[in-house]
Amino acid sequence: MHPYIPHLLDDIAAAHRNELPEPIPHTPQTFEEEMEEIEQWVAGEEAPHSFSYYCGLKPEEFPPAAQLTPEEMLIVCKTFRQMMFSWNLSADFPETLPPDRDYELLVNTLNEKTDIPSFGFMHFDYCSGYAPDCVFKEYCACIKYWNEDEEDASPENVDEKLPF
Repeated sequence: MHPYIPHLLDDIAAAHRNELPEPIPHTPQTFEEEMEEIEQWVAGEEAPHSFSYYCGLKPEEFPPAAQLTPEEMLIVCKTFRQMMFSWNLSADFPETLPPDRDYELLVNTLNEKTDIPSFGFMHFDYCSGYAPDCVFKEYCACIKYWNEDEEDASPENVDEKLPF
């Protein structure tokens, strides 16, 4: 095992959120205030801080994937996901994603600006549904549907489906 891995796992364990936030008593809001919050969310207003700000880990503390074995990356990813869970965050990537891509994308979540929800979960998935530009490339879960749609739209298939 890479000599740095035990230290990295300790750092990730220390980054767990140990205390749950105090429940915020529900204060009645006006309809206008509620609509303003919804509009800000829909408009995609950026959160003020990155995940790194909250958990204290920095991407540069993680060795490049090329220096780790697939088994080491799997161990780090599992531990990292457990830590994310303590912050009400998760990462949903394709199951077929190779360990090096999974590792790199998980470490990249530290750079992502996010809010830390008090209830429920915030998910990092990086998939927009537009398979040609997807960060998962050939591992994108949407690609098979994208390819089916392209086949259905091809000129030879359109002619076959025309009634005249």
